[in-house]
Amino acid sequence: MSDSAIDFTVIVPTYNRPDALRCCLLALATQDYPQDRFEVLVVDDGGELSPKEVVQELRSRLPVELIEESHGGPARARNRAARLARGKLLAFTDDDCRPEPSWLSYLASAHARAPDRLVGGRIVNALPNNPFSSASQMIGDIVYAHYNANPEDSRFFSSNNIALDADAYRALGGFDEGFNILACEDRELCDRWRAAGGRMLYERDAVVRHAHPLGLRSFVKQHFTYGRGAVHFHRIRARRTSGTMANEMAFHLDFRNWLMRPFRGLTPASAARIAALLVLWQGANFAGFVYERLMLTGYRPTVREDD
Repeated sequence: MSDSAIDFTVIVPTYNRPDALRCCLLALATQDYPQDRFEVLVVDDGGELSPKEVVQELRSRLPVELIEESHGGPARARNRAARLARGKLLAFTDDDCRPEPSWLSYLASAHARAPDRLVGGRIVNALPNNPFSSASQMIGDIVYAHYNANPEDSRFFSSNNIALDADAYRALGGFDEGFNILACEDRELCDRWRAAGGRMLYERDAVVRHAHPLGLRSFVKQHFTYGRGAVHFHRIRARRTSGTMANEMAFHLDFRNWLMRPFRGLTPASAARIAALLVLWQGANFAGFVYERLMLTGYRPTVREDD
């Protein structure tokens, strides 16, 4: 049950990234929100590199506790922490993220304006010199521009920057733990929230900086996996009649939406590189979708190691 003295429980799943987790916790330690009104729960998802030392190191600067789990994926880790959370609100971020100092304050302000909403904040690339991370951020920006064109009636937020009422989260059933290899649990949660009559609010000032280094192989793998996960997401959505694939197909086929978007501030060489990576994104995503449909019909996802 929630403790009335605690406004927020910040939930951070982690897997084999102690150095990234340290940066995340240091960022949370600089929040301008009163530390006696939030707690941080780090969930170790059964990694070989234990975060115990990092959590112990930061305890003097942050109200943080460690929960240890067997390897079951970030959805299960988040749900475990949510069951133990004392906060009235749950705020989710990831171990490779660095929330800005005003993050919790803006989430609290948004919730005060709209207490029944699922609130999502803005994600910014923390690795601008990595072309693959920059392209991945641009993809996220394109997706947010499409699904959150009306900030007061948004439709999708990534799981590394969301907040909602703890009791409402539990009543909804939390993240679907079936998505423990194929990332799409955040899409499914948002869709299920809206299907249950919930609304979503985009708070651009609640900023998280995402420091996820990518190379060519990991970039392709990431978006191939997203394509695979989309198969299961659409099956679930079809069963509850909360939407069809038509709008998503229109999004992917609208070249003006992603390939021909302006590349303000980029040199011609950088713009060409990013454009090529956007084409690669679409190809990897489509290949993953087709692969899952043709080769893994009826397959139940198993544990994923990483995003």
